[in-house]
Amino acid sequence: MATELSTAQRAPAAAQRMALAANRFVDSLTPWQLKMATFPFEGDERYFWHYTPVERNGLLLIDMTPAQQELALALMATGLSERGNRQAKQVIALEPMLRLEEHIERPGFERWDRNPLRYYFSVFGQPGGKAPWAWRVGGHHIGFHFSIVDGDLISPLPLFLGANPSQVKHGPETGLRTLPEEEDLARELVQSLDADQRAAAIVDPVAPDDLLTKNYRAVTPEMTPVGLGLGKLSGGQRDLLVRLIRHYVERAADDLSAPEWQKIEQAGLDRVTFAWAGPTEKGFGKGHYYNVKGPTFMLEYDNTQNDANHIHSVWRDFTNDWAEDLLAGHLSAHHR
Repeated sequence: MATELSTAQRAPAAAQRMALAANRFVDSLTPWQLKMATFPFEGDERYFWHYTPVERNGLLLIDMTPAQQELALALMATGLSERGNRQAKQVIALEPMLRLEEHIERPGFERWDRNPLRYYFSVFGQPGGKAPWAWRVGGHHIGFHFSIVDGDLISPLPLFLGANPSQVKHGPETGLRTLPEEEDLARELVQSLDADQRAAAIVDPVAPDDLLTKNYRAVTPEMTPVGLGLGKLSGGQRDLLVRLIRHYVERAADDLSAPEWQKIEQAGLDRVTFAWAGPTEKGFGKGHYYNVKGPTFMLEYDNTQNDANHIHSVWRDFTNDWAEDLLAGHLSAHHR
């Protein structure tokens, strides 16, 4: 059901800082760069995303001057919390560490250019004003999509972060973990379950080899297994699951995550479920997966590839990815 604009929560400060940052970035570009970085809001390009290092549309950091790179990263920061922005930069900084790991463990493997400047920035439509517009950051293990409707209604979804290696095994950063809470909170929860709870929560002894929702344009609850209901958890277990959900939601900037969390609460926390697949013990080679879903949202996590040292994690909304609900409300109100 489309969100009613009269009741939707607005984020004017976020919309203003995004528009300011986007316009500063766009205004710094040469004609060639502008052609690479900007697109109409309408059409299918806005919905294209992937979390592998495939070629895609947008302007690469490597094709920007240092000053333009700062403006691009400043735009990225407008949609993220301080912690979310720090995580994103750490994910990007893993590329040289992955290059070293592949050189040591997979000599001759040169399929991908592990370059921290191979991240693409795109702006859709005209930033600011009442017409819908959006911006995107994409690349290896980064998938950020922010859509602004009716001036200050914002969807921060889909929001994807991954990590390879999730724990560095070579070089001066050996031992560094990226996205540790995404793994540790869920593992602590599943290990706390009693036998009856585990029977409901652990849906498969073997984890799937990737996210079940992959990079599909739209997701539905039926795409992933149903696990244990939050209402079946004890107080401490319930707190762990709430912390896990909030950890994902609070990747987004505070003034975006607060209304998103309120939406999740209002839809009913007792309708949230937690499902796990794979062994519950920690360690290289112990591939594992989980999903958390409620009436409006889904979190999905997979760590199976590269000897279970390669994380994919995403936060999706069943009806408002890419602001689909907000756009439906906008069209109903303004384009009858």
